[in-house]
Amino acid sequence: MDNLSELDRKNIWHPFTSLEAGEDPILIEKAEGIYLYSSDGRKIIDAVSSWWVNLHGHSHPAIANAVAIQAQTLEHVIFAGFTHEPAIRLSKNLLTILPQNQVKIFFSDNGSTAVEVALKMAFQFWYNQGINNKKKVVALRGAYHGDTFGSMSVGERGAFTAPFSPYLFDVAYIDFPTAFNEDVVMTQFRNLLLAEEVGAFIYEPLVQAAAGMRMYSPELLDTLILEAKKQDVVCIADEVFTGFGRTGKMFASNYLTNDPDIIAVSKGITGGSMALGVTSCCEKIVSAFRSNKNEKTFFHGHSYTANPIACAAANASFELLVNKNCQDQISMIERQHMAFKQKIEETGNVQEVRCRGTILALELKTQEGTSYFNEVRKKILGYFLSKNILLRPLGNVIYIVPPYVIQQHELNQIYSCIEQFLSEIKT
Repeated sequence: MDNLSELDRKNIWHPFTSLEAGEDPILIEKAEGIYLYSSDGRKIIDAVSSWWVNLHGHSHPAIANAVAIQAQTLEHVIFAGFTHEPAIRLSKNLLTILPQNQVKIFFSDNGSTAVEVALKMAFQFWYNQGINNKKKVVALRGAYHGDTFGSMSVGERGAFTAPFSPYLFDVAYIDFPTAFNEDVVMTQFRNLLLAEEVGAFIYEPLVQAAAGMRMYSPELLDTLILEAKKQDVVCIADEVFTGFGRTGKMFASNYLTNDPDIIAVSKGITGGSMALGVTSCCEKIVSAFRSNKNEKTFFHGHSYTANPIACAAANASFELLVNKNCQDQISMIERQHMAFKQKIEETGNVQEVRCRGTILALELKTQEGTSYFNEVRKKILGYFLSKNILLRPLGNVIYIVPPYVIQQHELNQIYSCIEQFLSEIKT
């Protein structure tokens, strides 16, 4: 195993990880349910669903079996001019749970590309109609939509995007909505819409995940979407994180009256087993592409578009997700989170506790204030790993986003460890 660690150090460049500072990554040999098993014999609770993708627990037999069967039948085929049953079935499954106005499914590889596809759909929607003045995109401050150039362009500008800023297209931002500034946000948005140059409005519905699990009201978002639709602005919901039950409902958009025109999903779509992205859209968007003119074709694709194995995994995950047992588990997690929230929100070094569905976030009070680069993040990560719990913080924000198969006693173990941490930590 030491040799593997040496090869890792020599050969591999890990994401969001300094090449010089930091400790060696933990070598995981296997995973089952909510647990990761390391090469040195540790059994670690995956309380963040391995970057929010794992819905039904690791190595779920139903998903593993679907992958194995599909791999022996059809592992891949070009998706231009060809199709296959797993993709067709997945499109049908997804359209039964997506908002009712969604009619078409476009496959890609991950969350960033699902957002990239959404933006390109919106831009070409106007282009295909010969409308050239709808080029402005509006986004929320603090947004994270991915790491490709289009998705970076509509996200928050900062340390993560600084090396690439000269290459990103211009975007208009409105402030992140809070209980204290909703009128200001609405005024900012309406003023931008008055110029009649806005072609698209992109948002993470209800929860800005990477920004620290920041949450805002469905009512305010509903009003923003309504105002956008009055001006014929294309509304794009980035549900890469919030999709597939994370917020307590199947999609965060289900909390709203006004549906988005385009939706990007990924992460939980395959239950965390395979890379897959999907961008869905309504008939309004599709209508601009319904033409026998080649120049109105949507010119986008990937070599692994609608990979049959990934689609098979997603279909297996879908069957697990819509099952009553899974929905009951989601409700149980939400109840436990809310009870824990009420228990600790008056703790002295906790600034705010936020909860929505299976998402629980604790923002710690620190002298540095709230920031992704807050130094307390090192203490948080190290402390919980020493207790064999993976809680990868967002700066000074501790959050729990567990696989849906977690049991109440396992949640209590995590909660107890957080309480212990709060009693010991000095911020």
